[in-house]
Amino acid sequence: MTSTQQKSQTKQLNDFDAVVIGAGFSGLYMLHRLREAGFSTRVYEAAPDVGGVWYANRYPGARCDSESIIYNYMFSEELYQEWTWSSRYPEQKEILSYLQYVADKFELRRDIQFNIRIMSAHYDEETNRWKLETEDGTRVTAKYFITGVGNLSSSNIPKFYGFDSFEGEWYHTGHWPHEKVEFKGKRVGVIGTGSSGIQSIPVIAEEADHLFVFQRTPGYSTPARNHPYDSEFIRQTKANYSEIKRQTRESTAGYLHKLMNDRSALEDDLELRQREYQKTWDRGGFGFGRTYNDLLINPDSNETAAEFIRSKIDETVKDPKVAELLKPTYYYAAKRPVLDTNYFETYNRENVTLVDVKSAPIAEITPKGLKTSEAEYQLDMIVFATGYDGMTGPLFKIDIRGRDAISLKEKWAGGPQTRTYLGLANAGFPNMFMITGPESPSALSNVPVSIEQHVEWIGDCLEYVREHGIETIEAKAEAEEAWSRHCREVAESTLYTKTDSWYNGANIEGKPRGFLIYVGGVGNYRKICDEVAAKGYEGFSFQTLSSRETIS
Repeated sequence: MTSTQQKSQTKQLNDFDAVVIGAGFSGLYMLHRLREAGFSTRVYEAAPDVGGVWYANRYPGARCDSESIIYNYMFSEELYQEWTWSSRYPEQKEILSYLQYVADKFELRRDIQFNIRIMSAHYDEETNRWKLETEDGTRVTAKYFITGVGNLSSSNIPKFYGFDSFEGEWYHTGHWPHEKVEFKGKRVGVIGTGSSGIQSIPVIAEEADHLFVFQRTPGYSTPARNHPYDSEFIRQTKANYSEIKRQTRESTAGYLHKLMNDRSALEDDLELRQREYQKTWDRGGFGFGRTYNDLLINPDSNETAAEFIRSKIDETVKDPKVAELLKPTYYYAAKRPVLDTNYFETYNRENVTLVDVKSAPIAEITPKGLKTSEAEYQLDMIVFATGYDGMTGPLFKIDIRGRDAISLKEKWAGGPQTRTYLGLANAGFPNMFMITGPESPSALSNVPVSIEQHVEWIGDCLEYVREHGIETIEAKAEAEEAWSRHCREVAESTLYTKTDSWYNGANIEGKPRGFLIYVGGVGNYRKICDEVAAKGYEGFSFQTLSSRETIS
């Protein structure tokens, strides 16, 4: 083979119809969908295997808080019938096994390159193709560029003074080692009481010599009530595949639980309301937030739910001072609610100490532990359960540039000017699509349901583009402005925007605030997206292959 032939072959090998970033739930299905439609597709994954966040998040107690029978793909009934979940809320290991099974079943690995991180993706206006470069300098081109990086894949470690001086072990829950971490005989500090903290704290406490929990903001947590599935439940579930698929896709948040009472919490007297809350508390899961129809729009109704949870903390935690510190005071569910197993009970253990770093902030990490403004704690290990730079963070880790070499980060002004069309596309970035992007409902939903909707919509769109001889498809600026305005208006009608959370970037020091999630519901969102497609992809402009003429 001559050098010219080698160069030609290399060019062909690195040129695709579509490049997808990430091999989690999003990337795997996007690859399958496009490959089935005849598009040459390559997925790039920074990790050594499939799984996305479920490959990285191996911390103790890590499990899904969506019920397993709906936290999976629904695009294939055959797949749904083949796989059997062991319990209501599956552990990380089981979810990863499921995604590995999917990759094997559909022979996806042959089109995935592992251990490769895409550093940049630049749109070439002369060729109308995306040029991507990997960490090792390899260059790739594609007509379509699709991100499947998720909302919560960019882990956050606050910039504590003295961090590098710590002589013990430290871990972040989002990047946990594959080998078992030994807590026995150690003084462990967990910083953070969000979802990963609340899941890991009870497990670590069972092993550690002593556990110090450094809490800035307490969380609303309700019981998961996890339990193994019996064979009859599995049989009924598989028999109801079509109905489960329909219900989740038409629902508000991609779940099966329905609104218990289609009335305000204030319409019931105290006794009846307590009974209704107790029913959902006993049932477990996220159904608690669906007890009444106005918990996220009426502050007074919300307070009834919040006070019920606070009363449960009083009942559970023996030390009144500790119980008081564990009680949230903000709006229930305006921060992401959490499901737990024996979380509040853990504070009754003699080897667990709760440290309030709201009143006594962490001053520095020391060689031997951690120092607050009031005391110093000797630690052998620190676990950072400090969450993620959500929504925009994973996208900003890639240098994405559209027309006129303007980066996505520049367009969004680092976050405060974030605007998209449907959470799927961006004006100025032709032939680029985002799975579960900002201003989609994904982060407030059972995510696989939202992922499937996005993947199927993108797949249908690319087939339409191919069939109509279209070279580029791009969101119109006016459509983007209208959608972003609609997202803000809907969000402002709720309590979500009235509380600081990772939803609006408040967990990241210096990050501009902005609520970047569509709260109108996944079922309603699906209808909107379907209407856009039915009207010939209204809100998009096209450039045809024949004339390179832009069509609005």
